[in-house]
Amino acid sequence: MQTRTKVFVAGPTGLLGSQVVASLLDRGQPVAALVRPGTTREKKKALDALIVRGLTIIEGDITDPVEKLAGHLEGTQTVVSAVQGGPDVIVEGQLNLLQAAEKAGVRRFIPSDFAIDINKLDDEDNFMIGWRRQAARRFEGADMDVVSVLNGAFAEVMTGFMGLVDWEKGTLSHWGDPDQPMDVTTVKDTADYTAAAAVDPELPGGALRFAGDVLSMRGFHQALQRGTGRTFELRTLGTADELRTEIERRSKVTQNPFEYVGLQYQWCMVTGKSKFDSLDNERYPDVKPTSMEEFVRRTAPAA
Repeated sequence: MQTRTKVFVAGPTGLLGSQVVASLLDRGQPVAALVRPGTTREKKKALDALIVRGLTIIEGDITDPVEKLAGHLEGTQTVVSAVQGGPDVIVEGQLNLLQAAEKAGVRRFIPSDFAIDINKLDDEDNFMIGWRRQAARRFEGADMDVVSVLNGAFAEVMTGFMGLVDWEKGTLSHWGDPDQPMDVTTVKDTADYTAAAAVDPELPGGALRFAGDVLSMRGFHQALQRGTGRTFELRTLGTADELRTEIERRSKVTQNPFEYVGLQYQWCMVTGKSKFDSLDNERYPDVKPTSMEEFVRRTAPAA
């Protein structure tokens, strides 16, 4: 019988955070979640169904004084951070939350690292990954187990934000080697793995690496066609070196790095620099991850 463990989730109104909460509740775990006082009613409403299932809401912010946050964390065994934002949140905010967790005697901290292998990259490869790497350096020496849950790329990002797929024109455009393997996981599966790690009594600190599917851009193209029953043209935009040049060009003509961060993620993946060396899927065999083909079959827009 699984031990009931109180888990505290920061960032529960986001897509991943809300699914982490749901997965924990599915496991019969008591969960408390930190919701900022200024959170919109629309976002709070998304938690209503989880509150009915037993979620405890605590109003506060990860930047609140350590003593105040520590009071909210009394009796907590694991803190899961699913927050998003700039370095003020990812670095300073999470450090503040970790210090509060230390003060409250929390055993485990899972930071908002959900991504490709941040430990194999350099800070300048991707500015958002750089923030997470900075945070990890600040976490060193913490009096608790810090566990990074890494999932590769989100399947939802591969088919949406990254701009690889043009659903109307029927194209899949990419840079770099079309046969370089990449790690991809859905948000739901990432949440399930995170929930499993949060309540794992024997889990030490370090990094866990999960993937719902491992496939190249060519494999992604094939999964896209099989999942939709449509024909997509596979278009190569240039080499990985040419992609790096394009990133540098864009960085010089815009003050908004979010205009090229999708290209930075793609560079990290198509070069193989962020590829997982091994997977920890077998640690939690009850999680049955979704393949890219099945994900596309479920979510692709109608032709």
